[in-house]
Amino acid sequence: MNPNDEIRQNILQYFYDRNANATSKYGKKGSASKISNARKELKDKYGLKQNEVVSNLNYLIDQGWIKEIIIEKHIERSGVTIPSRVTWYEITAVGIDKIEGESEYQPADRFAGINIHASGENVITLGDGNIVNVHYQELHNELNNLKNEIKQHSEFTEAQKLDLVADIETIKDQLIKSKPDKTIVSKIWGGIEKVVTGANLIELITKVTPLINSLI
Repeated sequence: MNPNDEIRQNILQYFYDRNANATSKYGKKGSASKISNARKELKDKYGLKQNEVVSNLNYLIDQGWIKEIIIEKHIERSGVTIPSRVTWYEITAVGIDKIEGESEYQPADRFAGINIHASGENVITLGDGNIVNVHYQELHNELNNLKNEIKQHSEFTEAQKLDLVADIETIKDQLIKSKPDKTIVSKIWGGIEKVVTGANLIELITKVTPLINSLI
């Protein structure tokens, strides 16, 4: 057993309990918590050290069990606008399912009612439930790698991350087809490439670009 798993379970349980007992989203009785409150309460309840909380919380965020909620405000003082940024943390539906067990209320299958394997297309269902034409599996995997790096990259704002991830998902949707729409893929990838190239992710870009070029 990974020695950090007990710590991760304690952190996840803490956020689960907050959500179960919440009377609001933010604040003392909110489902979301600031890191300062989480560190203090996890120390009091489980004896966790600050570095144990931070490192394992980051892991849970990366795995999708916990989510970050960033609230940006602007405060006016003496005619000067001062930006203010507060980060909250909250358990996700995936994290709740981890503790409670899987619910029947899962995301609807976009292709429900269609016999994918009788469509005549050479498609496969990946471990994450996504469907992709087998010819484009490598590109699909590299796009996922790029998406994960973008989500963790500090140079992007949350709005930029949202836009980039949405564009990547649009390209991935085209990879279900036997003949993806070259115009859509080319236009969207051009925008992604332009933004991401300047953010020290050139290694991932160079892996995706040849696969995109072979597609279009």
